[in-house]
Amino acid sequence: MGWNSWDCYGTTVTEQEVLANARFMAEHLLEHGWDTIVVDIDWSDPTARSPGYNDGAPLCTDDHGRLVPDPQRFPSSAGGYGFAPLADRIHALGLRFGIHTMRGIPRRALAADAPVLGSDARAGDIADPSNACEWNPDMVGLDHSHPGAQAYYDSTLALYAQWGVDFIKADDMLWPYQTADIEAYARAIERCGRPIELSLSPGRDLSLAHLDHLRAHATMWRICDDLWDRWEDVEANFARFARWAPEASAYGWPDGDMLPLGRIGIRAERGEPRQDRLTRAERVSLLTLWCIARSPLMIGGDLPTSDPDTIALLSNAGVLAVHRASTGNRELFREGDTVIWGAEGPGGDRYSAVFNLAGHPRELLLDAGSLGFARRGADSAELVELWTGTPIPIETVAVQSDAARGVAPGSHAVRLNLEAHGAALIRGGAETS
Repeated sequence: MGWNSWDCYGTTVTEQEVLANARFMAEHLLEHGWDTIVVDIDWSDPTARSPGYNDGAPLCTDDHGRLVPDPQRFPSSAGGYGFAPLADRIHALGLRFGIHTMRGIPRRALAADAPVLGSDARAGDIADPSNACEWNPDMVGLDHSHPGAQAYYDSTLALYAQWGVDFIKADDMLWPYQTADIEAYARAIERCGRPIELSLSPGRDLSLAHLDHLRAHATMWRICDDLWDRWEDVEANFARFARWAPEASAYGWPDGDMLPLGRIGIRAERGEPRQDRLTRAERVSLLTLWCIARSPLMIGGDLPTSDPDTIALLSNAGVLAVHRASTGNRELFREGDTVIWGAEGPGGDRYSAVFNLAGHPRELLLDAGSLGFARRGADSAELVELWTGTPIPIETVAVQSDAARGVAPGSHAVRLNLEAHGAALIRGGAETS
């Protein structure tokens, strides 16, 4: 759970903007579990602009071809300090510090034929230009048949560990699936002497065939391409999470990408500066799905300038408890525009998420037993909708109706009124006989 600079600042974030978001997180969100600040792509580029990347950019590197922060945007890095001073300030706030990296070696290092630290090799010996990133011009691949390739990754991770990095988002790893790079990068983390969480991107409908390999080498992995503030982007992840969420565990976390919520597009890769274009109901649905699927949560909006209602949604303790401690998370039902998820909570609690994918409001009457809730003697089970804190009664269905389609008369049911693209997240006791 944290913040990432991409959705709001693209390739151009500055040290002061990172610190402003860190201070806001420490003051308003840390107590709710949000604890990681991530500087996204191109922090070494003094000519960075959004949108897009600069072909032939004069990336800042050290004598061994390793990227270092641009001192114009990150003044505390000047003099060879790298990200260490910024990481120290973020750690002092009680937060963790993360950076974005790209697979491979910079073209700038290749042009200089930089010597590889810890090896007799030079950049030209270990580069594989045939396996370059197709969307970013900064890097070329590594030839992992040469031991110098591992030495290069080892040297970069040793540098990041020296800076105090806690989290790395390693990009261009999953599409196409870069088995050798993933293994070499994970090995370098093991050798660096510091615990660092590894996040792999981008997903583009990542196949479950890679599950065991991902679990063995990464903390989390993207299952989709970039997510933006469009309902069609959110809706597309329902099917992806239905495949992947049952595999989420301490062995690794399928990642539905950053939350494009709040003030985004300030100098971003996509769109004008704006509060996100999702409706409030769509924000609730997004967060409900990500929480009950137990996806990593990375806020994409600039926190200090995001609207207070979005910050309140990100601070809902009951909803975040589902994300933190539920088990057995899975899609239970999908028919037409209705999707239902379920999960178990601690102490015999049960969670049920109900989504309305339709573009208009709907009243739903759903069988309580199919949601995992049941009537207890003469009293209704204690159900609560977690976003609003509103109690939800269990009622007895008297007759068939459009709202109660599929629920037999005499059944116990839950009545919900959901907005267009809206959701409800319900907590209650487990079903009893």
